[in-house]
Amino acid sequence: MILGVILLIIGLLAGVSILWTIGGILVIIGVVLWILGSVGHAVGGRRHYW
Repeated sequence: MILGVILLIIGLLAGVSILWTIGGILVIIGVVLWILGSVGHAVGGRRHYW
């Protein structure tokens, strides 16, 4: 999720739309995994996802 935010910022400042798109996708995936891990579902064989 942190990498996604960094890519969003770099993509916004540099005007590179592909970084903006990849960053947004990584943020969304990170948030989904964080929510699944926080409600107790095992994610990728792990009980907790940080």
